[in-house]
Amino acid sequence: MSQLFSPIALGNLELENRIVIAPMCQYSADEGAATSWHTLHLGHLALSGAALLILEAAVVDTVKKHSPIALGIQLAHAGRKASTQPPWSGGGAIAAEKGGWETVAPSALAYDDASPAPRALSLDEIAALIDDFVTAARRAQRIGFNLIEMHAAHGYLLHQFLSPLTNQREDRYGGSLDNRMRLTLEVFQALRQALPLTMAVGVRISATDWVDGGWDEAQSVALGQALKAVGCDYIHVSSDGLSPQQRISVGPGYQVPFAKKIRQETGLTTFAVGMITEPEQAEAIIANGDADAIALARAALYDPRWPWHAAAKLGAQVQGPKQYWRCEPHEVKGLFRRT
Repeated sequence: MSQLFSPIALGNLELENRIVIAPMCQYSADEGAATSWHTLHLGHLALSGAALLILEAAVVDTVKKHSPIALGIQLAHAGRKASTQPPWSGGGAIAAEKGGWETVAPSALAYDDASPAPRALSLDEIAALIDDFVTAARRAQRIGFNLIEMHAAHGYLLHQFLSPLTNQREDRYGGSLDNRMRLTLEVFQALRQALPLTMAVGVRISATDWVDGGWDEAQSVALGQALKAVGCDYIHVSSDGLSPQQRISVGPGYQVPFAKKIRQETGLTTFAVGMITEPEQAEAIIANGDADAIALARAALYDPRWPWHAAAKLGAQVQGPKQYWRCEPHEVKGLFRRT
């Protein structure tokens, strides 16, 4: 029996397999609102056969009502990485005269020499930020999402507070590891208290900055242990994104060892992500106990039916809309679960 296609629980949220579509920014919202692009993009992914689809930090309720899978939404604040161009336009900072805006961060440290320095958040602004996360989470609950993922990875605001490279505060949110973890833990606890236990709440982290003296695996383990203690349902383990000085050792499954270590040391339900492209590779990660679930990003963009093809290779079944049942290959009859 395929372990990749075995059920898993994220808190009280039951999933029928261990394939997750990771949140992927589309840079295509119109003044913060979803567009027809999101309907098309998310509609494809909602029919993928994955058990969970996590939306980027935007609300797209039109897809929710037609999706056979659980839906989550990632809540994020970009911090000093806000006010930038989309990646296909270079990704650099937007000049003030071209509509750029002031960014905020834990400390007034620019991302690079080409970016303006952000403004350091005050304590009152940090308190308001926590309220903003709660307001967004309650909005997602009203819409009908099943899961909230806090984005504390890839150089965005919560990650900026975690890393000593970007957090040079001298108050209770800076300095020691406990202080740098404080905001992420406060946001998590505020969300957990505001939401029903039927909604799963997890956190995405960068396990390392890939920079000497930055956030690293040992600190990620400590954060995972602290999150486990306050009721976190899962941890989604990625890496990088904080500093242009990062030096990454890239290869198939290159982030899986981080997921394995965090899973072993914390006991948290753990998602592995990053250059996991082959069904057999994903199956082995689950079977070996390196992670509890596989998150797909670029692989799902390249092949929105990846879970179907994986089920066919691994002798498993997958959800598929009845309108598509006739595409089932002759050699894998019984691929689609007819429910």
